[in-house]
Amino acid sequence: MFVIKYKKLFIGISVTLVALAIVSIAIFHLKLGIDFTGGSALELSFTGTRPEITTIQKDLVSAGFTGALVQPTGENGVSIKTRDLTDTERASVIDAVSEKGKYPATQTSFTSIGPSVGAELKHKAIVSIVLVLVAIIFFVAYAFRKVSKPVSSWKYAFAVILALIHDVVIPSGAFALLAHFLGAEVDTLFIVALLTTLALSIADTIVVFDRVRENITVDRGMPFRDVVGKSLSQTFVRSINTSLMVLIMVVSLAVFGPKSTQLFAITLSIGMFFGTYSSIFLASPLLVLMEKSSKKK
Repeated sequence: MFVIKYKKLFIGISVTLVALAIVSIAIFHLKLGIDFTGGSALELSFTGTRPEITTIQKDLVSAGFTGALVQPTGENGVSIKTRDLTDTERASVIDAVSEKGKYPATQTSFTSIGPSVGAELKHKAIVSIVLVLVAIIFFVAYAFRKVSKPVSSWKYAFAVILALIHDVVIPSGAFALLAHFLGAEVDTLFIVALLTTLALSIADTIVVFDRVRENITVDRGMPFRDVVGKSLSQTFVRSINTSLMVLIMVVSLAVFGPKSTQLFAITLSIGMFFGTYSSIFLASPLLVLMEKSSKKK
């Protein structure tokens, strides 16, 4: 299987992408939305022509609402995320955006989240991702507990975790770019996208590893790298086809879906693509490298 033959190339690609993603996060940062920091989200619909987004931002600054995130919604709508607003301040925002009646606007929704609630959500989001990774480690180690040669069950788990870190870091780096150029913010949908990516990626990886476990028993005299290559050949088409079908639907959601779920769909699309890549081109080659290094000891 060419994946095993050129394993260092594919692992190198993953390492490079992860490094670039970390640089992206370090430079552009992941801007937390009001789900995690607290604040207000106001959606307005304009009766006639919607003003330019830059014009709305300037009007808000002039009215004393600095740091507001303004994004278009639909053809005539706008979403404004800012600090926590009182009823009087909310009316002032609407008045500023409509330029005192020049662009008539009506409120379609308003959400306010306190800072304590936002902090709790942030804590729960971090805990949920950590717990998922820990649960995966023990699940894989238990599922492959009878596999001791030539690679122990804990090394299967280690390869899975490295692949999953790869699947989390790369979409996060891409999202940091979106945050910088499009004003995207980390919200609960972003966390859902990451957790969904982890679930789909681990499912693909376990399918490949399970076939490796079966082939070790069947082909006892075959070198481990050939066993892994054979297992990849047997699952390659299935993994690609399954991921491709789901990816087509998610990309369609990103292109044709509502603005409210667009960034979620983009993040999930990126995560799914690299999740499929890691299950085929990263996790399995890592197993071969670990088996090779254990021979040298």
